[in-house]
Amino acid sequence: MKRSWIPSLITLGVVLFLFAPLVVLVANSFNASRFGGEWEGFTLNWYEKLWAAGEVWESLWITLKIAVSASLAAMVLGTLAAYALHRFRSWLQNVHHTLITLPLVMPDILMGISLLALFVLTGIETGLLTIWIAHVTFCLSFVTMVVLGRLQDFDFTLIDAARDLGATRAMAVKKVLLPLLLPGVLAGGLLAFTLSIDDYVITFFVSGPGTTTLPLRVASMMRTSRSLPMINALSTLLIASTFVLAVLSSRLQRRA
Repeated sequence: MKRSWIPSLITLGVVLFLFAPLVVLVANSFNASRFGGEWEGFTLNWYEKLWAAGEVWESLWITLKIAVSASLAAMVLGTLAAYALHRFRSWLQNVHHTLITLPLVMPDILMGISLLALFVLTGIETGLLTIWIAHVTFCLSFVTMVVLGRLQDFDFTLIDAARDLGATRAMAVKKVLLPLLLPGVLAGGLLAFTLSIDDYVITFFVSGPGTTTLPLRVASMMRTSRSLPMINALSTLLIASTFVLAVLSSRLQRRA
């Protein structure tokens, strides 16, 4: 039977369609042209201007603080939620599962509006705290699903074996359960970090004065043409960072 080249051509076309804009963006970050319409020579000028843009790095620092803290909280809460969903069966756990999966299918704009309405109703002033709560809310669901997938293949007879050998329940969890779940927990944490650092829509609704995250800063920079080359340079750095995190997450999931 003669092998067809059509599937390979379709796959190549899809890959080019997905990654060609990223290649153009990275190339323009080294382009001397301000508007990127044509190549005017290689330059690192835009990276130098980006380095001197203090407001960008201030926004990056705010974004990293929120992303790291929200990811750590989501890792703890997501692991506990996944364990409860896997080990217990009741109508309460069915409701719990629905609440966990709801942020995965809810549109970001709807989630942002609902969280803002909640904060206004409870009198909480928008700022770092409200952004952190919002990010934990949607990151929790992703961590839970990753850890839950790991628990479905987990052999709980190892816990029973540890108890038979004299380990207490807490020691069995610390010495057996957590080390075996750690790759899945870290993979979920890296996924949560990537989602948090990249979020714009939900953050737009729940942010306040003085809490401009990096995606919000980039959106405001796009309104002026002189900032477009710096956005290309910044996006190139973010693409490289995201690629590294994606590779680490993939390896952790494969290891799990």
